Amino acid sequence: MTGSEAPPSFRLAYVPGVTPDKWVRIWNERLPDVPLALTQVPAAGAAGVLLDGGADAGLVRLPVDRTLLSAIPLYTETTVVLIPRDHLVTAADEVTVADLADEIVLHPLDDVLGWERLPGRPALERPATTADAVELVAAGIGVLLVPLSLARLHHRKDLTYRTVTDAPASGVALSWPEDAHTDLVEDFIGIVRGRTVNSTRGRQPEPARSKDGKQTAGKQTARKQTAGKQTGGARRGTGGSHRGATGGNGKGKGRSGGRGGKPRRP
Repeated sequence: MTGSEAPPSFRLAYVPGVTPDKWVRIWNERLPDVPLALTQVPAAGAAGVLLDGGADAGLVRLPVDRTLLSAIPLYTETTVVLIPRDHLVTAADEVTVADLADEIVLHPLDDVLGWERLPGRPALERPATTADAVELVAAGIGVLLVPLSLARLHHRKDLTYRTVTDAPASGVALSWPEDAHTDLVEDFIGIVRGRTVNSTRGRQPEPARSKDGKQTAGKQTARKQTAGKQTGGARRGTGGSHRGATGGNGKGKGRSGGRGGKPRRP
C-alpha cells in the first residue's frame, strides 16, 4: 500500500428504530483492521445516501427500488398504536384498525407504514416528523401508529402502546447499490445472515502462486491430505495385523480352542 492509499473501511447507514449493535460487534471481531463507520439517516433519505455513495450499505425500510438497489429482507416489525396511559384502548391487549375509527390518527410526513387508507379521523395538519407526532400524542391530540421499534425509540413514561393486528407492517432490509457489491459488502451480508467465519459462501483467501503463476496451495494441501490418508491406512492395517497375530498365538486362541474342543451331544 502506498502512502496515498487510504486504509479500507466500511460505511453502514441505518434508519431510526434499527439497532445494528450486534452486527457491528461481530464485524469488529472478524475484521478488526477494517473500521466500520455508522451513520443514522432518515428512512425516506436512505436510498439517496446509498446511491450517492454516502455509505457502502444500509439497514433500510422496505420497499426499495430494486432496479437500482439490491436488498436482503431481514425481518418484519409489528405495528402498534401509541397512546396515553389513561386511554380507553389500554383496556385491551391488542386492537384492530376498526377499533380506532373514532380516533384522530396522526400521519407524520416521515411515516414508514405506507397506508393505502389511513384509519380513524385525520388531523388538521400532518406533523413534520414522528418525534413531533409523539409530542402531540402526549398532549392528548391524537394517536399514532408506528413500527414497534419506533414506539420504543420514542419511549415516554406517560405513553404506552398496543399491537394493531391488521395494520400494514414495516420490513427492514440490508441494501446496497446494485453496481457496488464489494468484498466488504459480502462480508457484512455473511454477518447478518449468520454465516460462520469458515463458511464456504463467504470470501475465500486467494491461493498461493509460484513464480510461474501456477496455483500451489491447493495442490500442496491435496498432497498432504492424500499422504495423510495413506499413512493412516497403513497404520490401521499394521495395527490390525498385530492384533491378529497376538490373538492367534495368545489367549484368544485358547478361548476359541476351548469352546471348539467340547464334544457335541448326540
